[in-house]
Amino acid sequence: MSSPGLRERKKQKTRWSIQEHALRLFEQQGYEQTTVDQIAAAAEISPSTFFRYFKTKEDVVLEDEYDPLLLALLAQEPSDEPFLPALRHVISLGFSQMGPVELAKIQQRTTLMLAVPALRMRMLDNFNSSVDMLAGAVAQRTGREPSDLEVRTFAGALTGAMIAAIFAWIEGDGKDDLGKLIDRALAHLESGFTL
Repeated sequence: MSSPGLRERKKQKTRWSIQEHALRLFEQQGYEQTTVDQIAAAAEISPSTFFRYFKTKEDVVLEDEYDPLLLALLAQEPSDEPFLPALRHVISLGFSQMGPVELAKIQQRTTLMLAVPALRMRMLDNFNSSVDMLAGAVAQRTGREPSDLEVRTFAGALTGAMIAAIFAWIEGDGKDDLGKLIDRALAHLESGFTL
């Protein structure tokens, strides 16, 4: 896998810098009270530059860099390994490399998404994107079509298991290990949801 070029790395750095400024402002003065103009000023960019990176104010909270990383790591897993064990390995690997700052940012973003009605609605829309992404990865690995009902059902179950773990993590004030909670939820799925 080739690494992104300098220009792309600079764009990504700017993108996540804008998000950090936005999250800081949301924490200081509230989501509704914070304007795109204020975020742009804090990030030392113009409002039009903000909209080149994020289509809406909601997107600055919802978007993250983890989906492309997840897909890249999945592509490196042995092709003969079943999807769910490969996904569990990749997620475990990814969370083992996250530090407290990254986890705090995930917690802050998720808490905002659950607390702000406009973000909560967009988060629900985002679930469908997650199912699409995982269905594509499952289809590629299994040789099936992403639109197959079984593939989409499996991708939906994966998404639901991970969301349940993330919500449990938020409800526990982030005290548990998020990677372990997600692995536990996926292990439960792998066992056939036996209780």
